[in-house]
Amino acid sequence: MANINQQLSDTFSAMADGLLSGQFGKKTRIALTLIGSEHGPQELLRGAQLVARQHSDIEPVLIGCNDPECGFECHPAEDLNQCHQVMESLFEQKQIDGCVTLHYAFPLGVSTMGKVVTPSTGREMIIASTTGTTDTNRQAAMLKNTLYGIALAKATGIEQPTVGVLNIDGAALCERGLRELQQAGYDIHFAESGRADGGIAMRGNDLLQGTPDVMVTDSLTGNLLMKMFSSFTTGGSYEASGFGYGPGLGEGTAGKLVNIISRASGAPVVAGAMRLCADAAKGEVMKRVDEEWEAATLSGLNSTLAKYCQPKTQVETTEAVIAPPEKVTDTDIGGIDILEIEDACQALWQVKIFARTGMGCTGPIILVAKEDLDAAKARLVETEFLS
Repeated sequence: MANINQQLSDTFSAMADGLLSGQFGKKTRIALTLIGSEHGPQELLRGAQLVARQHSDIEPVLIGCNDPECGFECHPAEDLNQCHQVMESLFEQKQIDGCVTLHYAFPLGVSTMGKVVTPSTGREMIIASTTGTTDTNRQAAMLKNTLYGIALAKATGIEQPTVGVLNIDGAALCERGLRELQQAGYDIHFAESGRADGGIAMRGNDLLQGTPDVMVTDSLTGNLLMKMFSSFTTGGSYEASGFGYGPGLGEGTAGKLVNIISRASGAPVVAGAMRLCADAAKGEVMKRVDEEWEAATLSGLNSTLAKYCQPKTQVETTEAVIAPPEKVTDTDIGGIDILEIEDACQALWQVKIFARTGMGCTGPIILVAKEDLDAAKARLVETEFLS
């Protein structure tokens, strides 16, 4: 009987809330911890008020709040550690759908996928990733970040997100791995750089324009990008734009949707982070992660990841490789990782193709004669420097 009475009470309360707000149906309950910000708890509270005013489908739940008159459900806590203990308890009791917090220790294997608004076009773009460690191997981490970024994009309403890889160390290897998955059947859609020569490698211009829906990078670079995008108009001490550093996704989340903000995040970013958390919860982002992982695994993900954990097989040779006679090198080959560029050049020398290494505007390149271009590419594919 008590259970029936509670259900009736909840139903009538929901009807009353719907008549007042115009929002019928179950609200998404997103917790927010109020302790630890450089701007004080009132700034975080303002973020909760902002999201509640703008989005009637979100119900903020405050942790670390001792003011019963604040207008929201409150749970007291003395410090951030206690806030996280309360958060864990609310998750266990299924009282919240997600939580926005800071300084939360994710386990190894989990990284956050942030979301920014790009200044050139006002487009929203996911940065994969922004904090945490998806994998101790850089290339494996970037590949996994891609899957988690795609999962978040799909959970938030983009069914066929475009993917670009930021042109940093390891980008060429990441691209090679992604193309291997695509060729094996994994459904992935690559963005084309806005620069004239196109390609999946994204430049600074593409960051500003929001060329891809998901921008893949390592977490340290992603963290820097988040800070630049969110506070470039304020001098850096106040993050005023965007959706925060995003939900922690990966192996070890235990199904708990925890979104991260920083100590510098202002009320607009706090509100954005709560909106992103609610969208991810309603879009079942954890289920999306499992679906992407399963699809990629069926396309050879494990074997691709295994390559990154093994030293690359050196080009077999019984004697020192001597450069062939010099030629005019009037064409170039890109897409080779900087850590492999010298080995790739040696592989061409072995088959009597003269080559030089260089650095183009998009990264490392190998320069060859125009008449040797096709043979050089074939050799680099054969020796797995190109895909």
